[in-house]
Amino acid sequence: MTVITRIGVIGIGNMGSAHADYLYEGRIKGAKLTAILEERVDRIKEIEHKYSEEQVTIFSDESAFFQSDLVDAVIIATPHYSHPSLAITAFKHGLHVLVEKPAGVYTKQVREMNEEAEKNTLVFSMMYNQRMNPLYLKLREMVQSNELGSIRRMNWIITDWYRSQSYYDSSDWRATWEGEGGGVLINQCPHQLDLMYWLTDMIPSKIRAFCHFGKYRNIEVEDDVTAYAEYANGATAVFVTTTGEAPGTNRLELTGDRGKIVIEHDQLTFWRLRESETTFNERYSGGFGMPESWKCEVPVGGLNLAHEGITQNFIRAIQFDEPLVAPGNEGIIGLTLSNAMQLSTWTDGWVNLPIDEELYAKKLNEQITQSTFEKKTIKQSLNIKGSH
Repeated sequence: MTVITRIGVIGIGNMGSAHADYLYEGRIKGAKLTAILEERVDRIKEIEHKYSEEQVTIFSDESAFFQSDLVDAVIIATPHYSHPSLAITAFKHGLHVLVEKPAGVYTKQVREMNEEAEKNTLVFSMMYNQRMNPLYLKLREMVQSNELGSIRRMNWIITDWYRSQSYYDSSDWRATWEGEGGGVLINQCPHQLDLMYWLTDMIPSKIRAFCHFGKYRNIEVEDDVTAYAEYANGATAVFVTTTGEAPGTNRLELTGDRGKIVIEHDQLTFWRLRESETTFNERYSGGFGMPESWKCEVPVGGLNLAHEGITQNFIRAIQFDEPLVAPGNEGIIGLTLSNAMQLSTWTDGWVNLPIDEELYAKKLNEQITQSTFEKKTIKQSLNIKGSH
């Protein structure tokens, strides 16, 4: 007998609609879309024709949804601030939880979510779909098998997040401190900030960042960021991102004692040193020489299963205790980097990790209460094809 996990999707915006659609179409084995929670009445009118009333119950009331006994697990795809509170409510109702990125807006609220998750044996996962990308899977495998030796430097230029003004104007919660809690760092870049940790299992010891707010668009949050991080082992990282450049770049460089790996244009290239740089330096006496390196085009196989891959893994974890690709409690790590970059800019100085969570919450609240930004909104649903 086939086991079926009943899924409820909370929030039917751009991403929530995508999750609901592939579940409804039966593309996730062992899962079935049985309920939707969407509080916007106008949005319900837009989507109710898409789903059979006999198969999917649509709720506008949160309490009724959680008390309905129609779901075993939920996918949370609402605006950022509500992710932790909805997850906590789901846990208290005995439901498994898959949270869209980011885990939340600030680490203090996400820590509370993680603590609630630890009280039970329910499955808790993050929608870090880039962990399913074969390029990053291969890079992680190479790092873990010590192909690079000790990590020395990471450089990531990720500026292909181009967003027009019409994108920001499409929803009233976008690009405001009160509605979104940040800009490119919390909306577009959670995947890269997560990968910075996941690829290396390394968390910075301190960060200095320079965020520009509303530099290219009529928004009040960051749309251009340059950050520098230092790690306990002496490694460093530079992270550059924006939503205001075209054409953009997505280039990741990871350098170690035994060479350098570059991912760009969906290709992974490994410049492998014949001997470690440390060994070469110790023995070499010829002045301007350098270690011999071999350029290796590393084959990367497999499909990028993306969102559906994470969801399928979530279902298999519920049904068969399969290890999670993206455990929910790891969502706080990438968010810590995001918070640290904003806090560094607000305080105009270095931020040590773990960050001062109370100070960050205070500074964020100041942005909200002191805001004079007037939001212009032309509401529309957007096609997320090609987005992460």
